[in-house]
Amino acid sequence: MKKQIKFLKSYFLFSREHRSGIFLLAILIVLLQFIYYGLKSGFFSFKADSKENQEWLLVQSKIDSLKKVKTETSYQIQPFNPNFISDYKGYMLGMSIDEIDRLHQFRAKNKYVNSANEFQAVTQVSNELLQKIAPFFKFPDWVTNAKKQTVFETFSNKKKEKINPINLNDASKEDLMKIYGIGDKISDIILKERDKFGAFASVDQLEYVWGISPEILESCKQHFFVPSDVVIKKIHINNASVKELSQFPYFNYAFSKQIVTYRSMNGVFHSIEDLAKINNCPLEKLKIIALYLEF
Repeated sequence: MKKQIKFLKSYFLFSREHRSGIFLLAILIVLLQFIYYGLKSGFFSFKADSKENQEWLLVQSKIDSLKKVKTETSYQIQPFNPNFISDYKGYMLGMSIDEIDRLHQFRAKNKYVNSANEFQAVTQVSNELLQKIAPFFKFPDWVTNAKKQTVFETFSNKKKEKINPINLNDASKEDLMKIYGIGDKISDIILKERDKFGAFASVDQLEYVWGISPEILESCKQHFFVPSDVVIKKIHINNASVKELSQFPYFNYAFSKQIVTYRSMNGVFHSIEDLAKINNCPLEKLKIIALYLEF
């Protein structure tokens, strides 16, 4: 019996080295179990999440940059009259609500801005935004030239004769060629232009005839006139079709179509200012165009 007990004890007695090895093995097993259940429960998932977050932030930054590029390139500024900026156009230009409201309040008083500096004074836009949009400001010629007083010299040293102006709509080719600078070709162009309109509404209309320089125009104003009671064929802009509008020399088909579209969406035109709100409106000719329209 004693021999059997002694024999069994031999299996449970360990040396110091064996006990150390068993202790380390137990610690390793516990540590591995801890790591296993930690990963299974998501306790250590912060590392993976951190990596995923970094990848997501990288993708998100690319998306934001693409959105920024799209925003910057999707809206291309075209020349426009700053007096007729709508809420939407102001927003696309980068103006704040307050800046847009200041402009609308100023216009509600039937006042106009006639320069970039005056626009900034009214709206209080930043210098940075003004530099961005001011190059696209398009004011009518009679505004930009209102303060310019140009004195034209005579083309010869001949003694000045008394001028008896004649009606431009009655002027013959010979009458036109008496003006220095108007020759055979330009006189024919002027007569063709007169035929297109039926009659000139103003001598200023010659400004838009090919070959007429500012000096020639000034001389024409001295030699010709258009009576205030001139009979001209007018276009009823609120009833005319696209085809009828496109027959007017200053309107092409595309702009005529825009007029009809604007009219159907916003109602009738009340004044020439409504026409100026349409994109690509020939603002420099607006003063002349108004003479041929009925509202």
